[in-house]
Amino acid sequence: MRTTKDRIRHTLGFELIGLAVLVTLISWLFDFNMHAIGPIAVFGSIIATIWNYFYNLLYDHFMLKRYGDVHKTLPMRVLHAFMFEGGLLILFLPMIAWYLSISLWQAFIMDITMAIFYLVHAFIYNWGYDKVFAIQKTSSQSKT
Repeated sequence: MRTTKDRIRHTLGFELIGLAVLVTLISWLFDFNMHAIGPIAVFGSIIATIWNYFYNLLYDHFMLKRYGDVHKTLPMRVLHAFMFEGGLLILFLPMIAWYLSISLWQAFIMDITMAIFYLVHAFIYNWGYDKVFAIQKTSSQSKT
């Protein structure tokens, strides 16, 4: 399993790269000033950072208990990304509508756009991260 230091590096890299791309993309797509999108994106990033740490920790514990290993197959990565984004969608929708003074429908469309972006970002980032910072198999993982 990953160390706490590695999980923090993973989470911070994920959020910083995602935030930089997302603010630019959402400002352009929805014709909002970056100053309007920036604060809600940063707040969402903080929520996502905390969620990311605990979600991945729980997911890895589940994987280790269920399969004896934390390495994810392609279907596991897809499920992992969808479950993560679904949780954020539920948490973030009311905040977007309130902060930007838009309807829940408009906030939903914006939130879905962000979720789609982060689904793609999560898949690519996590796959790349696992390649660059590979998890070393332990002796108990090698036996399964």
